[in-house]
Amino acid sequence: MKRMINGNELYIEEHGNPNGKAIFFIHGAPGLGDCRSDIKAFSDLGTDYRLIFMDMRGSGRSEGKPPFTHEQWTEDIESVRKELVDEPIIILGGSYGGFLALEYVLRYPESVRAVLLRDTAASKRFDQDSVQAAKDANLTDVSEDELIRLFAGEVASNEEFKRVFSAIQPLYTVEYDEVAVKKKMDSIYYRYETHNAAFKYNKPNYNIVDQLPSINVPVFITVGRHDWITPVECSDEIASHIPNHEYHIFEQSGHSPHHEENELYLARLRAFFNKYEL
Repeated sequence: MKRMINGNELYIEEHGNPNGKAIFFIHGAPGLGDCRSDIKAFSDLGTDYRLIFMDMRGSGRSEGKPPFTHEQWTEDIESVRKELVDEPIIILGGSYGGFLALEYVLRYPESVRAVLLRDTAASKRFDQDSVQAAKDANLTDVSEDELIRLFAGEVASNEEFKRVFSAIQPLYTVEYDEVAVKKKMDSIYYRYETHNAAFKYNKPNYNIVDQLPSINVPVFITVGRHDWITPVECSDEIASHIPNHEYHIFEQSGHSPHHEENELYLARLRAFFNKYEL
């Protein structure tokens, strides 16, 4: 379905048990991501939970009216919650979506039962490590200048966006499937303006580490051991500042343990739900 939320049309899908507690899924990669990946990974939770997936403002099949700020994105999440659920939610954010999940619980603490974080960060402290990892990989189809522009939010077109993002795909997973990756790259809704806003204006000022101790709901923190873009150190930093958390490192995964080790990921997530009676 599509809903007009804060003057911008959002694409939303609802799955699972309509009488279950609601889980909101917030995808990463502004301008690249959408809800399809989370639907594939987490639909099995629908037996017990009401699953709400959305393409964020400026991404996927949603309309792209600025601003593309953390304030606007979290306000959009809260408006969807009020319209569809009107009770506290469980919120799951992966990668950049984890930035938004954390900022959402900080801005709207009464709206959240629990926070689920996957391969994300609470600051820009390790960003240069990620850039250096990409440079050190000696990828053949992308130049150092293109990598710098990608991370600086200075991509010139959707064509460039697709080409550079495709070139860095071998970094993302432990087992690289060239055919599957090409199919995925061809299916993406490329929105370079959204990416540029996120990386040029939002990320340079992103640091909420000192606010993390105020989060008093249960937090589920996960990361792939071989994640290059939000490495283990990012999740270590989060775990060291949140008092009520459970932390898992997935040893056979890169940036997407919810896909790379899906069965184990869901088992640990269900155990977390049972532990906190969510």
